[in-house]
Amino acid sequence: MFFASDNAGPVHPKIMERVLQANAQHAMPYGNDAIMEEVRAGIRRIFEAPQAAVYLVATGTAANALALASYCAPWQTIFCAETAHINEDECNAPEFYAGAAKLTVIPTEDRMTPDALRAAILPREPGNVHSAQRGPVSITQVSERGTVHALEELRALTAVAREFDLPVHLDGARFANALAALGCSPAEMTWKAGVDVVSFGSTKNGCMGVEAVIFFDPAKAWEFELRRKRGAHLFSKHRFLSAQMAGYLQDDLWLTLARQANDNAAHLAKGLQAAGAEFLHEPDANMIFARFPRNIHQSLHDAGAQYYLWNDLLEGDDPEAMLGARLVCDWSISRTQIDAFLSHFP
Repeated sequence: MFFASDNAGPVHPKIMERVLQANAQHAMPYGNDAIMEEVRAGIRRIFEAPQAAVYLVATGTAANALALASYCAPWQTIFCAETAHINEDECNAPEFYAGAAKLTVIPTEDRMTPDALRAAILPREPGNVHSAQRGPVSITQVSERGTVHALEELRALTAVAREFDLPVHLDGARFANALAALGCSPAEMTWKAGVDVVSFGSTKNGCMGVEAVIFFDPAKAWEFELRRKRGAHLFSKHRFLSAQMAGYLQDDLWLTLARQANDNAAHLAKGLQAAGAEFLHEPDANMIFARFPRNIHQSLHDAGAQYYLWNDLLEGDDPEAMLGARLVCDWSISRTQIDAFLSHFP
C-alpha cells in the first residue's frame, strides 16, 4: 500500500530493457549517441514540432531551472503560482541557475488565474531600474495539488503572457498524466496553446531518471547547451538517458503508463468518496488530496500504508478528527493494493 509518491515506483521493464541494450555496446558520449537521434525524432513527431530542440537531463529540477534560465536574465523575475513546484520544492534552483533572478509568487491554493497573473505582472513596469524586470511565466501541469489546467485555461494564461511579450514555460513533471486526463495532443497542450518551452517529465511515470527539455524555438538551443554543461548536467554516458527516453516513447508507453496511473487514482478516489472522505482539491489525474478521520489514518499506518499526511499530525486525542493526506498512484499500483487500503474505511 504505497501511495507516498510516483517517484518511488519501479522502472517499467520495457524501459529497463532499453537501458540493458544500451549497456551492451559502446556509444559516443555527451548526447552524440544514435539512440538520442531516435529520441529527438520521436519527440518531434509526438509534439508535431519538426524544428524543436530536444535535450535530456536527469532530474526535473534541472529541467525546470535550466529551461527557465535560458529565458530569464538575472535582473528579471519569473511569475509562478504559490503552489508551483519551482517555488515549493526546488531549493531556489531556478533562481540560482538564472543568476539570482527572483520569483514573483502569485497567491493561490491551486492553479493561478489569468487575472491574478496580470495583477502580478502590471506593477513590474519595464524601465524602472529599481524593480525586477518582467520575465517568463511558469505553469505547472499537473498542478502540485493534483488538478489539471484545461486547454482554455492554459490559453488564457499564455494570452496574458503574450500581452506583455513574456515567454511561457510549462513544468510537465506529470505531463503525461495531464495529457491523459485532457485527452488532447501534446501539441495542443504546449506550443498550440502558447507554450515556448516544456519540461517533459518521465521519472514519475516509469523511468529511472530522465527528463526532456523541449524548445519550440530552436534559437534558444545553444544557450541551453552551454547552461547544461556549465551547470554540470551534461552526462558523459548520455546513452543511458537516451535509452530510458527511447523506451518511454516506444509504442506510446508513456501515455499507456499515465493512463494506468490515472485509472488507479480514479479507482482510489471513487472508494474514498464512497467511504465519506472529503476532497481538498478535485482529483483530476494521479494525485489525491483527501481528509478522513484520525482513527483510519492510524489503522492504515499500523498496517504499513505509506503516504504523506497533509498539514496534520497523526498523534492526537480526538480519533474522529479529520486529517488531510496526499495520495499518489503510479502505473504499478495494483487494484489489490488499492482495495486493501480502502478496506480500512468503514
